[in-house]
Amino acid sequence: VQLQASGGGLVQAGGSLTLSCTASGRTFSSNNVGWFRQAPGKEREFLAAMHWSGGSRYYTDSAKGRFTISRGNAKNTVYLQMNSLKPEDTAVYYCAADQGRLKTGRGWGREYDYWGQGTLVTVSS
Repeated sequence: VQLQASGGGLVQAGGSLTLSCTASGRTFSSNNVGWFRQAPGKEREFLAAMHWSGGSRYYTDSAKGRFTISRGNAKNTVYLQMNSLKPEDTAVYYCAADQGRLKTGRGWGREYDYWGQGTLVTVSS
């Protein structure tokens, strides 16, 4: 599975962006798909994840209330809607997918098998 994250760009503080994670080579079926970000000089941070069925979603405190993870109608795209963006949200955003492991709690942020190349989000003040 190859993943491609897209939709990043420059946005003013308070604005919104929607990132897309598109899979090629196969469609999502039993996979969990997650979004992560890495700011300059910082460790990679887990944000949100969902089971492809849409039955389970998980948000970290950093994402809760402002970010929404969702799936598209086509079986190969997952989105991250980001609202009320802040300068501290500036980072490279990555999507990742696993092979369908059962995930609970903090486990949603672990054990991903496939990673996209990242898309840069810059939030200006």
